[in-house]
Amino acid sequence: MSLPAPPAAWVALSLVEHLGGRKLRALLTAFGGDVEAVLAADDHALQRVPGIGPKLSAAIRAVNVPAVARDMDRWQANGVLLLAYDSPGYPARLAALGDDAPPVLFVRGAPDALEARTSAAIVGTRHPSADAREAAFRLGMELAQEGCVVVSGLAAGIDAAAHGGALSGRGRALAVLGSGVLQIFPPEHGELAALLLRQGGALVSEVSPDARASTPRLVARNRLISGLSDAVLVAETSADGGAMYAARAAIAQGRRLYTLDLPATGNQALMSEGATPLPLDAPARAMQ
Repeated sequence: MSLPAPPAAWVALSLVEHLGGRKLRALLTAFGGDVEAVLAADDHALQRVPGIGPKLSAAIRAVNVPAVARDMDRWQANGVLLLAYDSPGYPARLAALGDDAPPVLFVRGAPDALEARTSAAIVGTRHPSADAREAAFRLGMELAQEGCVVVSGLAAGIDAAAHGGALSGRGRALAVLGSGVLQIFPPEHGELAALLLRQGGALVSEVSPDARASTPRLVARNRLISGLSDAVLVAETSADGGAMYAARAAIAQGRRLYTLDLPATGNQALMSEGATPLPLDAPARAMQ
């Protein structure tokens, strides 16, 4: 898929740490949609925009557009597609999130996987029970065999099982990373990521392709895992587990939310809050 990259100034501004979609849109509104005017503004003008304080205004003024342009050339040479939220190839499911949609999305692999007719996320703990791992693998395989793109985060445990099941079913998987798409995390899942790409899937991230994983980035990507999916299954999690962020995002975004009927504290909490429980042997069609 060949699409023009967004302007370097746009990409550079979108990558300012802690800016985010909401504040970026506020800046554009204040400056008449002119990204160059935002980057040329002084601290006083920037800080008149709600949400822009001294640290953010300093970060915006420090943006190096020529350096980002050079990075963009390298990223694209390494197979990274850049999609601005107003570009033709930007996934409609994410665009519908409004301010929660990343201003720029970085994609390796087949971008049409982001626009699949049906998609479902399977997420959960990095340390699952054998029953939960097996259910995640089987459901990933069955969903893929039915033509559904399986979305997860490439993490150990449930994520890897779901991706592995989808690939075993000769289907497609979408991995949403908490790192850049040129910095596979965790690194031991490099082979899994490579197989995912070979089978027509994609790696997706909202952060610079060179960025390392961090806890805030791993948390933030949960809203994208849900946002790219029609339904979300939390296979197994504790009440304070990372998968709960994906569950909360699913509720906020109006996605169908399921959880396996297991004693894990997170599963029990989600069922008490209205998530649809699924028995361990439930067929994939129960999610559709």
